[in-house]
Amino acid sequence: MFSSRHQKLVFTFLMSIYMVTIMTFVITLVNTGMADGFLLRWFKAFAVAWPVAFVLILVGGPRIQKLAGKLIRQG
Repeated sequence: MFSSRHQKLVFTFLMSIYMVTIMTFVITLVNTGMADGFLLRWFKAFAVAWPVAFVLILVGGPRIQKLAGKLIRQG
C-alpha cells in the first residue's frame, strides 16, 4: 500500500480521523442533542476540527512523544 517513509503521515491521518470523529460526535451530541440536523452539525464540526487535529498531531506528536519519554521512569 504505502512505503515505510509515509508511515508518519499515514499514522497522523488515521489518528486524527479517529480522534476527531469521536470527539466531534460526542461534543455535538452533548451540546445540541440528537435533534433534527444533528448529522449536518456534526459534519460541520468535523470539517473544521479535522485539519486542525491533523496539523497538531503532525507537528506536536513527536515533541509530546519525547516529553512522555522523559516523564517515564526507566528501569
